Amino acid sequence: MTLEEKINQDIKAAMIAKDQAKLRGLRAIKAAILLAKTEKGHTEELSQDTEIKVLQKLVKQRKESGEIYKAQNREDLFQIEFEEQEVIESYLPKQLDRTAVEDIIKAIITEVGATSVKDMGKVMGAANQKLAGQADGKTISEVVKDLLK
Repeated sequence: MTLEEKINQDIKAAMIAKDQAKLRGLRAIKAAILLAKTEKGHTEELSQDTEIKVLQKLVKQRKESGEIYKAQNREDLFQIEFEEQEVIESYLPKQLDRTAVEDIIKAIITEVGATSVKDMGKVMGAANQKLAGQADGKTISEVVKDLLK
């Protein structure tokens, strides 16, 4: 079952359950998937990697919006963004914690032979491939910088 089919089923279930928070999050995912499918150069079906990238982008948008709302003391809008973020994250693979990311990146640094911050590009490329969907780019970047100092 594709992500799109699962989302459609879950939308129906959320409508029946009258779960507005979940429904908003699912509709955001569905809209993003439809938009990604109609972008120039894409085929009928999205690959799993593309689906994960779409979901990660949605989560990042919700986090950024939530931070802005929190800074402006708009707790009502922050709550909406937070609820949608939780729904979207439930469809992503389990995220690794920082120590697990550090362990993987240490192995990549050894494998690539990186010795200084100048080699950050090589490490980032390999790390982004290996950790796709399991850690966000910001965390990966921070860990790589810390380890290459």
